Amino acid sequence: MNNKVLYRRLLGHFRPYLWVIIATIICMALASASEALLTLLLKPLIDQNLAGAETLAKNAAWIIPAQLFGLAMMRFAGNFGNDYGNSWLANRVMRDFREKIYGKLMRLPTRYFDQTSTGVLLSRVTYDVTQVMEAGTSTLTGLVRDGVAVLGFLAVMFYSSWQLSLFCLVLLPVVALSIRMVAKRQRRLARETQDRMGEMNSRLDESLSGQRIVKVYGGQDIEVCRFGEVNNRVMRLGIKQGLMVAVNSGTIVLLIGITISVVLYFASLQAQAGQLSAGSFMSFIAAMVAIQGPVRNLTRINERLHRGLAAAESIFNLLDEQEEADHGQYRVSRAQGALDIQALRFSYQLDHKPALDGIDLQVQPGQTVALVGQSGSGKTTLANLVPRFYDAIDGRILLDGVPVADYQLANLRAQIALVAQDMVLFNDTVTANIAYGTHRADQVDMARVRAAAEAAHATEFIEKMPSGFDEMLGENGGRLSGGQRQRLAIARAIYKDAPVLILDEATSALDTESERKVQDALEKLMRGRTTLVIAHRLSTIEKADRIVVMQFGRIVESGTHAELLAKQGVYAQMHAVQFSTQNELPAQ
Repeated sequence: MNNKVLYRRLLGHFRPYLWVIIATIICMALASASEALLTLLLKPLIDQNLAGAETLAKNAAWIIPAQLFGLAMMRFAGNFGNDYGNSWLANRVMRDFREKIYGKLMRLPTRYFDQTSTGVLLSRVTYDVTQVMEAGTSTLTGLVRDGVAVLGFLAVMFYSSWQLSLFCLVLLPVVALSIRMVAKRQRRLARETQDRMGEMNSRLDESLSGQRIVKVYGGQDIEVCRFGEVNNRVMRLGIKQGLMVAVNSGTIVLLIGITISVVLYFASLQAQAGQLSAGSFMSFIAAMVAIQGPVRNLTRINERLHRGLAAAESIFNLLDEQEEADHGQYRVSRAQGALDIQALRFSYQLDHKPALDGIDLQVQPGQTVALVGQSGSGKTTLANLVPRFYDAIDGRILLDGVPVADYQLANLRAQIALVAQDMVLFNDTVTANIAYGTHRADQVDMARVRAAAEAAHATEFIEKMPSGFDEMLGENGGRLSGGQRQRLAIARAIYKDAPVLILDEATSALDTESERKVQDALEKLMRGRTTLVIAHRLSTIEKADRIVVMQFGRIVESGTHAELLAKQGVYAQMHAVQFSTQNELPAQ
C-alpha cells in the first residue's frame, strides 16, 4: 500500500469519533493561537505601558494586563481540551483496533497459525497498535497544533516587519528538502523494527512457555544469548532511527540559528534607522525565536508518521487476510452423526507429499471408529478435516449425506466435541471451563456441569479446591496435574453433548487408575454418538466397532480387534510389539 492509501484507510478508523477530533482541533488551535498572540502583545506593552508616564496616561494601564490574563485563560482551556481529547481519542481508537485484530484472529484459518508465530501476532495487537497512534492522533494533533503556531508566529513577524519576514521564508525550501531526503529511510527502518519486534516477542513466547525444558536441559544461557541477539538488533535499529531524527532536527536547528543571526543584524540596522520601533523589534524577535519549537516538531512528525504507517501496513495486511471459508447455508439442530469420507486427499503445502492420499471411510451413526498407526500416518489430520480446521484438496467429507462445506461453519462445529492431546484450559473458573462456549454465566446449567465433572471423575479433585467449581485455574490450568487437566477437558466434551465426538489421545496423560475411570466414562459418553478415537495405546480401543489402520496417509487395514489380529497384518504386529514391551519386567 502506498502512503495515501494507508493514511486514508487509517483515518477511516477515526471517522466514528469525528466530533471529538473537531473539538480537539479547535482546542489545539486556540492553544497555539494564544502563544502567537502573546508575542504580538509585546509591541503595545513596550511601546505604551513601558514607554513612560506620558504615554501610559493616554492608555489605560489595565488593558494589556487584562488581555494577557485573557490569553492565559484561553491557553489553559485549549491545552486542557487538547490533552484530554487526545488521550480519550487515542485510547478509544486503540481499543477498536485491538478488538478488530483479535476478532480477525479468531476467524482466521488454522493454516494461518501454522505459518505465523504467536509472538508476531502478539506484536500486532500490542506494539503495532501503539505505533499506529503515532500516525493517527500524534501526527494529526502535531500538524494542527504546530501548524497553527507556525502560521501565527509568521503573522506576527509579517505584522512587525514584512521585509525581514520574507528573508526568513528562504529557509522553507531547505527544510522541505531535508524532510524529503530522510523520509524513505525512516519508512524502511520502521518496517525493519516491526519485524524485529515480532521476532523478539516470538523468542519471549517460545522460551517462557517452554521454561521447564529450558531449565532441565540447562538452556538458560543459550536462551539469554538468543534473546540478546534479537534485542541488540532492535537496539541498533532504534539508534539508527534516532540518528536520522537527530541529523534532520539538528540540520534544521542550525539553519534556523544562522537565519536568526542574520535577521538580528538587519533588524538592528532597521531599529537604528528608526524604521522599527522597540516594541515591533521585540515582537519580531520573540516570534522568530518561538517559531523554532513548532518548526522542529513539524520536522519530527515525518518520522512518527512513517513509523506509524509501517505499523499500519502490517495491521492492515493482517486484517486483509482471508478468513475461514464459510459459504455454507445448511443448518441442522442435531445431526444423526453419519460420516462418509470419499477419496479424500490433503497436503499441508501444495508442493509437498500428501498427508492424506485417497481416504475412503464410512462411519454409521453411533459407531465408534478407532484410527491407529505410526506418528505421521495421517490420523490427526483426518480428524482435523471433519470440523473443517483445514479444507481438503480433493474428495469430500459428508455429515448425514451433506458435504461439510455446505454446512454453516458454526453449525457444523456445534455438532462436534473435541478432546485433543494438547489440552487447553482457560484462566477462568472450573465451571466456565467445563461449560465453555456458553456465552453468559446465567445460562450455565450447573446440574449438567456437575454431572459432566462426575462422569469424567473430576469432582474428586474439584471439591478439594478452596472455591470448588468457582476456583480460578490459572493460565492453561497450570496448578493442575496433567491428568486433572485432561479430565476437565473430557468433562467439557461431556457437557457439550454433541452427536459427533473426536478423541485425540484423550487418555494419554492419565495414570492407570484414572485411565480406567475415564475410559469407563468415555464408553458411556460414546454410546449413541459417532466417535473417532485416535490412540497409540491399543488397549484403549479394543472395544471399538471398527479399527482403521493408517500408514503414509492411506488406510491399509480395517476391521474389529479380533478380525485384525486374525489377519496377522500391520495391526497384529503393532499389537504384538506394544504388548510385549508392556509385559517386559526390569531385571531384579
